[in-house]
Amino acid sequence: MAIDVQRELPTPESIELLDLVRQIARTDLAPVASQYEADGQFPREVFRKLGDVGLLGLPYPTALGGADQPFTVYLQVIEELASAWLSVALGVSVHTLSAHAVANFGTAEQQEAFMPDMIGGSLLGAYCLSEAGSGSDAAALVTRAQPTDDGYLLNGVKAWITHGGVADFYTVMARTGDHRTKGISCFLVPGDRQGVSGAAPENKMGMRGSTTAQVILDDVHVESNRLIGAEGDGFTIAMAALDAGRLGIAACAVGLAQSAYAEAVAYAKTRKQFGSAIADFQGISFMIADMATSIEAARSLYLTAARRKDAGLDYSTHAAMAKLFATDMCMSVTTDAVQILGGAGYVQDFPAERYFREAKVLQIVEGTNQVQRLVIGRNELS
Repeated sequence: MAIDVQRELPTPESIELLDLVRQIARTDLAPVASQYEADGQFPREVFRKLGDVGLLGLPYPTALGGADQPFTVYLQVIEELASAWLSVALGVSVHTLSAHAVANFGTAEQQEAFMPDMIGGSLLGAYCLSEAGSGSDAAALVTRAQPTDDGYLLNGVKAWITHGGVADFYTVMARTGDHRTKGISCFLVPGDRQGVSGAAPENKMGMRGSTTAQVILDDVHVESNRLIGAEGDGFTIAMAALDAGRLGIAACAVGLAQSAYAEAVAYAKTRKQFGSAIADFQGISFMIADMATSIEAARSLYLTAARRKDAGLDYSTHAAMAKLFATDMCMSVTTDAVQILGGAGYVQDFPAERYFREAKVLQIVEGTNQVQRLVIGRNELS
């Protein structure tokens, strides 16, 4: 069961865009999501289609081949996709994150050379910051880029990489100096470059349709024109991208929670006990009320952060707040959805148990929620 969200959109174009996304979500994504997830199959063809219809470059300027949509619209697109298939929505968010470095810190020549294929869907991206020993402590990374006569030689292993091993390009943060943060630089690495490989995909609790794997860089040569920004700019570039990425995760969480909520509402209306639909019981109706309220609150919070970004205001704290609140909300809502379905919620015949398993990772990716609290607390007390 789908519940249409009444959205506030700025233009007729954005209304048509959301209608298109909703149609794709219902006809192309939702009907196959469960099977792909059960099989652990990565839906590469879906991303090609999304690129073909212009959904992989929504927030980027038309001069770069994008759609020049405000972040408030882009995030609502992510939410709609997540309500049908979280792996796809998160994949779009990660791809957008991967293109962020070139779009915002690349030279005009780099943007002209790389952005059209990134946005058009023929190149799918991955964002390579984390390592086995540097997750939340991103500046502890040890992957190194050694200068050569005509570029750099990269060596190291990146961990927990969405699209690892299947991406067409990797935005890689690597160490070019010993300074903890100013010694990190950003490189655009082709996925088919000699020395680039993906380890076996992680055997995950959920989101099995989204490939997550280590990316191994073994004497990978990249040309000088694939250094994004100057040497030492990598940590700044990475952190700027994460603020935007956290809003993508918040929108994913709201979309997933919306589907779990819809499943719970539909079940509560039809499941009868003691001669009545369980929706008539106050205990269930209170759970439904809390779920609806928390979803709406999370949506409002990520849109507030997005409006600040669109206005050119600092939004780092608001992005952390949105990611924290929305993903904790999603875990709570999917838990309650399983509870409302009872035994039916615990079996794979119904999607509620998949939503529950998928929700957990959203509290971890793009900075754990404990890190978000550190960010918020530090900013509020500074």
